[in-house]
Amino acid sequence: MVIGVPKEILNGEFRVSSTPETVAMMIKNGATVLVEKGAGAGAFYPDEQYVEVGAKIIDDVADLYRDAELILKVKEPQFNDEKNSHELDMMHSGQYLITFLHPASPANHGMIQKMADNGIIGLTLDSIPRITRAQSMDALTSMSTCAGYKGMLLAINDLMKFVPMTTCAVGTIQPCQVLIIGAGIAGLQALITAKRLGAVVYAMDVRPEAVEHAVSLGAKIIDTEIPSELAIGEGGYANSLPEEWLEKEREVLKKHLPSMDIVYCSALVPGKQAPILIDEEMVKMMKPGSVITDVSIDQGGNCTLTVAAETYVKHDVIIGGIKNIPGMIPTSSTWMFANNVYNLVDYLTKDGELVIDTNDEITESILTTINGEIVHAGTREAMGL
Repeated sequence: MVIGVPKEILNGEFRVSSTPETVAMMIKNGATVLVEKGAGAGAFYPDEQYVEVGAKIIDDVADLYRDAELILKVKEPQFNDEKNSHELDMMHSGQYLITFLHPASPANHGMIQKMADNGIIGLTLDSIPRITRAQSMDALTSMSTCAGYKGMLLAINDLMKFVPMTTCAVGTIQPCQVLIIGAGIAGLQALITAKRLGAVVYAMDVRPEAVEHAVSLGAKIIDTEIPSELAIGEGGYANSLPEEWLEKEREVLKKHLPSMDIVYCSALVPGKQAPILIDEEMVKMMKPGSVITDVSIDQGGNCTLTVAAETYVKHDVIIGGIKNIPGMIPTSSTWMFANNVYNLVDYLTKDGELVIDTNDEITESILTTINGEIVHAGTREAMGL
């Protein structure tokens, strides 16, 4: 099998899908690995390290896309300005692509349709099921850890006041109030980071188990009043809620938003659009200078005013929709991501070839496009197919 590792072209994305360590393992398993020149430089993996383990460095990425059977990427395919061509147009029918596709996000529907039209077999990392045998492949959990840590630091950087209680000669400044919406991996890491810096932290999640984790880390809990049988989906992830229950959750939030300095939004439903929990009228209720950091933006965002890849001020609230937070700590995030991807490739490979077994729970969950069709359930639902 010939595996291609192109350089990421999204602005500000410094990660790479494979490290010299994981490339060495793939080569040991019998693969030929093509790495685009400079692919690992942003994460401080120089070309020389890839050459040392047996990879072939490719100057022209078009050659890499032409020759590889499997493409490993971090982010969804983009338009390559240097080649004046979309990455998908450099790929060919029957080629495999493993990356974060976020196929249910409305912003990516056109891209996903183009993948299907071009005959590309897409497998999306954001739909790895939460089961024991898939833990080592779960790049979403790994990157959520990065997004929680760095995302909270970004929120704090946007805040125009001290985080901890601060005493000075003229009096005492009270600690800032932080609300974590969605106490999953990212939310819990954000919670820990905010607590370490002295904030008073509140947490809100529809799942009782997630609430227990947040309590154990010192958060004050805001009860969503959502029945657990509605809230918990397959594998322990949050479930999609009917609109009437989402409205009840928004009513609960309205009571607490006016007192918050930072609202960290990380509520997600795997493979589907993120639930809308904060609308414009709710943003207007927040105090001037408060911050919303919406790390669920890759799947549409939890706030209606969040703009992908932008941080701006609306109704005196600073709203951040940064899309590639893990890419801001590329050395750590690349190491985690590359090992997750290697473990998935190894799992899917039989006798040196990728095997798509739709009866397998992991494969069925991540398969997005095949045989010219969109087959990912959450994406079909989001696209109305």
